[in-house]
Amino acid sequence: MTKLKGFAGKILHIDLNNLTHHVLPTQDYYEWGGGHGFGAKLFWDLSEDIEVVTDGRDPRNVITIAGSPFSGTNVPSAGGRCEVTNMSVGLIPRNRFTRSNFGGHFSSMMKHAGWDAVTVTGKAPYPVYIDVRNDHVMIRDASHLWGKDTHETQQIIQEDVASVEVASGWNGQLDGNSFGRTTQKASVLTIGPAGENQSALGCLIHGAGNAAGQGGNGAVFGSKNLKAISFIGTGAVDIADPEALIKARFKTRDFYAADIDKSAEFAFPSLGGKPEAITFSTMPTGHRVSSCHGCVNGCKQRNAIGYGNEVTCQTSVWYLGAVRSYKFGGNAKLSLAKTGVELTEDSLYAGDLANKLGINTYPIMGLIPWLQKMHAKGELGSGKEIHSELPYERLGTREFADQFCQAIATGTDIGAYFINGIVPGIQQLGHSADVDNGTLHYPYYGMPEHGYDPRAELEWGYATLMTDRDMNDHGLNWIYWTVNLAKLEGIDFPIPAEVLASRFVEKMAPYVQADEVSAMDYASHNMYSEVLARQVQWINHYGRFWKNSALMCDFRWPDCVNTHREDLRGATGNDEVGEHVWWNAVTGEGISYVDGIERGRRIFNLDNAIWALQGRHRDDAKFADYIYDHKMTHNKLPTYLWPATNGAGQWDYREMMGRQHSREGVEEWKSHYYRAEGWDTATGWPTRSLLEGMNMKDVADRLEQAGKLGNEEV
Repeated sequence: MTKLKGFAGKILHIDLNNLTHHVLPTQDYYEWGGGHGFGAKLFWDLSEDIEVVTDGRDPRNVITIAGSPFSGTNVPSAGGRCEVTNMSVGLIPRNRFTRSNFGGHFSSMMKHAGWDAVTVTGKAPYPVYIDVRNDHVMIRDASHLWGKDTHETQQIIQEDVASVEVASGWNGQLDGNSFGRTTQKASVLTIGPAGENQSALGCLIHGAGNAAGQGGNGAVFGSKNLKAISFIGTGAVDIADPEALIKARFKTRDFYAADIDKSAEFAFPSLGGKPEAITFSTMPTGHRVSSCHGCVNGCKQRNAIGYGNEVTCQTSVWYLGAVRSYKFGGNAKLSLAKTGVELTEDSLYAGDLANKLGINTYPIMGLIPWLQKMHAKGELGSGKEIHSELPYERLGTREFADQFCQAIATGTDIGAYFINGIVPGIQQLGHSADVDNGTLHYPYYGMPEHGYDPRAELEWGYATLMTDRDMNDHGLNWIYWTVNLAKLEGIDFPIPAEVLASRFVEKMAPYVQADEVSAMDYASHNMYSEVLARQVQWINHYGRFWKNSALMCDFRWPDCVNTHREDLRGATGNDEVGEHVWWNAVTGEGISYVDGIERGRRIFNLDNAIWALQGRHRDDAKFADYIYDHKMTHNKLPTYLWPATNGAGQWDYREMMGRQHSREGVEEWKSHYYRAEGWDTATGWPTRSLLEGMNMKDVADRLEQAGKLGNEEV
């Protein structure tokens, strides 16, 4: 294959069993794009025991941290993302190959050092960290770092890397061949105590708060005795057509991006969103927006109060319900109906604490109200049925947050029950009924609800069932935020429901035709339709390439609706500023928007082959019982409005709360989806004709040998 621009050309393979490293040529992996595609293919190539490894803490697990051709470039909201792939920890009914993703500057610095990805196998005999300075790779003793939090660890490594001073403000980097200079700090990805103790709740942290945690990535590092990976480089990214890149960036700025010098009453928050911290609460005075490398819409913040830096999105509110409960009464469930500054500083403190300890805050947020309830019932506390010495009467204070997070990170006190995940811990305590009845909102695979109930937001639930984890794809989800926040604030939402639905559907090629607006109809009479299966197919395939492999930011892409355009049509798929325009400008290829989605289909089917080898079956793809047995009654916002039709076919933003799924309906939808993918409808496994049609005969052969190849449709 012709050498492509944008890639550094090398993948770093670290063998911790032997404390050695070697180089894999990126050119062998071009067809997988980068990011997740690289991770899936490397997992396939390097995992000799896919069928028998059942826990991500097994030394045979392969973990890959990968960038893309966009890493280190100024492609809008795509230059700083990084994908993590590995065998999971803490999922049910079984662990599986999974993914996570984080932002910041790690992938760009890895690229500047001359590397496209780093993949790690084996287990070190003692704690180590990986120190990469351009071409110079060192596996170093990390005994002095073990036990330190994520912020301390990064600072110590950065100070060591910067110890060669060339002149004022410059750091020298000797890579074995030449002497480079940079004013930048090393980019470090590390674990805290939660990962060191191999907790399923452990995550990876880069910078103050860029985290990858869903799937137990921190536990994987800890199980390998790997404390951190550090990159610093003095190189550059070779761009195929810099003029085309800059031209597209200017056009994006002029016609699609927010103008910070102008105020707009309303902006759809994908590519056209305003740069502002996503904290869901009133920020303290004295903060400024920060962003990942190359982003045009910074969503994080730096605070004058000295803590809570880069505490954003869910991490900023995991403790908010508890803070409100302690100060004003009521239960500790999250609600965003009222978020005053008197609540924010304590919430940011708790978010900062979790980031330092390397804790994934999504699972623990749902646990907090349950602990409050069990303590109120007299079943949790010192000498109680569930013994714990934590001060539950202080739940909602900084004191409790300190002790609770320490327990979770170290696997002590209440944290001992949850070292393998929240749902396994609840089951161990004999309270499985609280998962089944919805007291605890963990609707799929033992993972917490992301905040978007699958009874209401259909694509979120369905796409999760068809993949490995909570899908965490906000492409359609911005509808929830814009429509329902407008309702909460008394603003008339400016886009008619049918128009909004049409703009999304226009981008769903090749699976949904532009006139099939019913693909966005979330009415109860359309919940299990075939067209909704094709909508989710587009989400999964678009996401696997353009988001997870090319690494375009989930918050900004796809840009289906853009309120800076009179016609409301976003940049996605556009031949002047669409995803493929950036890819071609950087790499020199000539692919189309749909070509990228087809690559996503191939990557997604390799994923499914891996899952099949690991034991996945159609029967695994189901929601927790409460999703079928109980109506949805709670949401973090007062409403859950979504585009939908009534019985007469009239469009409006209609309420989704108050409904439930049926088991028969979900099974019907799954059959639609499996047929759309070309999978065996009885098992969910890929077929030989499907895999060979995508040039994956070797994958089909291995599945057949394992007895996991799907039957062809007659």
